[in-house]
Amino acid sequence: MKVNLSLYKGKELDFNIANLYGSITLSLAFQIDLRTATTTKLFICCPIDDSRVYTRVINLNAITIDPRNPNLFALGGSDEHTRLYDLRKYKSDGSTDFGLPFDRFCPRHLIGEYQVGITGLAFSDQSELLVSYNNEFIYLFMRDIGLEQNPVPSSSSSACSEASEIELAAMDADPQVYKGHRNCQTVKGVNFFVPKSEYVVSGSDCGRIFIWKKKGRELVRVMEADKHVVNCIESHPHTTVLASCGIERDIKIWTPKAIEKAVLPTNIGQVCLILISY
Repeated sequence: MKVNLSLYKGKELDFNIANLYGSITLSLAFQIDLRTATTTKLFICCPIDDSRVYTRVINLNAITIDPRNPNLFALGGSDEHTRLYDLRKYKSDGSTDFGLPFDRFCPRHLIGEYQVGITGLAFSDQSELLVSYNNEFIYLFMRDIGLEQNPVPSSSSSACSEASEIELAAMDADPQVYKGHRNCQTVKGVNFFVPKSEYVVSGSDCGRIFIWKKKGRELVRVMEADKHVVNCIESHPHTTVLASCGIERDIKIWTPKAIEKAVLPTNIGQVCLILISY
């Protein structure tokens, strides 16, 4: 069982079977064991390097667990990097560098960009990672194109050289990008759709749900779903059903029943901008 960003004792969480990982809306990552209801503070999320002199911590917005390996979880927040962690590295005595991600993901043109942050994350059943940025787009990363933060000890000059080569190689492999929606006003999630993760779905500031084909990035459906903003999209794990919510107080359930194929607006980008301006 998996629920993204559910509410449990006032904290935003992501849980899987007996163990539960979570992140409050500040910078603390923690784990809750549902068998005993005990909470374990894991670490405080900090910037990747010293370039962000104006902040010591990264405020967290999103968390997701790899369904193929529940030991792996990713965090995203108020900077450009998605961080990947391995719970098996955690030691309660603090004897490991568990607070440092063993891998990280970021489009190369956003590295060093201070005006963006991450609002939504999702793993597919193939361990692909979706990342939604505010004031930007949605990106799909394969597991083998991470930037690999601290893959080798930094004390060796040859090791540093190898690490740099790995990072440059990862930067050359661009993620897929999905465009058309607007993610500026609120914190929006992102998700995969249908059991085999064949589609990508997101809400938008214009009150619509956007659906793209994962392979090929084609925008195939735009649906009006809220009078204001659509924030959260959840896909049923076993059938073709979506749940959405936004500024309105209700939760909407969607399932494909249309006989005729819907026609996309030819100027969807302009429509979003016009609606947001109102």
